[in-house]
Amino acid sequence: MDFPSPLRRGRLVARYKRFFADVVLDDGAEITAHCPNPGAMLGLNAPGLPVWVSRSDDPKRKLAHTLELVEVDGGLVGINTMHPNRLVAEALAAGAIPELAGYASHRREVKYGEASRIDFLLETPDRPACWLEVKNCHLRRDGDLAEFPDCVAARSSKHLRELATMAAQGDRAVVLFVVQRTDCEAFAACHDLDPVFARTLEEVADRGVEVLVYACDVAPDGVRIARPIP
Repeated sequence: MDFPSPLRRGRLVARYKRFFADVVLDDGAEITAHCPNPGAMLGLNAPGLPVWVSRSDDPKRKLAHTLELVEVDGGLVGINTMHPNRLVAEALAAGAIPELAGYASHRREVKYGEASRIDFLLETPDRPACWLEVKNCHLRRDGDLAEFPDCVAARSSKHLRELATMAAQGDRAVVLFVVQRTDCEAFAACHDLDPVFARTLEEVADRGVEVLVYACDVAPDGVRIARPIP
């Protein structure tokens, strides 16, 4: 996934009300950017951190800039939670996720469960359908361990239970964690921040839901799904 125009670098002044970020750009301009991330952004929201923003020329937008990347510990982290589905769509089309290869069609936002929509429904003749839920992951606290979630994620627990229902019906059910950073070599559910989610992930894995984790290459020109991590 390439960014449509070059990103601009700056320093984070403050992230507030979840969806706003004040930034001083390297050229001295002061802006308020949209922060497309409803989570806590632990370790990624400290004032003074280098950040990268995109700019849109859409006159209908209230904020022209969007916070895209945060630079921490010498590496870039993608914080835009709108990107993982696009990243997965590109990876599926390119056959870059071997565990999910071989399906003739990839439909998005298909209704299922309790008033939910699955991120992707993969289908092909003579194979069970594959229900694929995508989760964005950007939390790292210790060593090279990626963790999800970074705050209580009741909706994500609901999605896991709905996937388990599809697996019980004989279909394939998969949750894919997209780690938008390059410095993680393993993944774990975050027991202390959301014990319900962590416990639910373990339970549905025992009930047939497959758990995949892929790390990304992250750069100022774009983000791409790169490699699996355990």
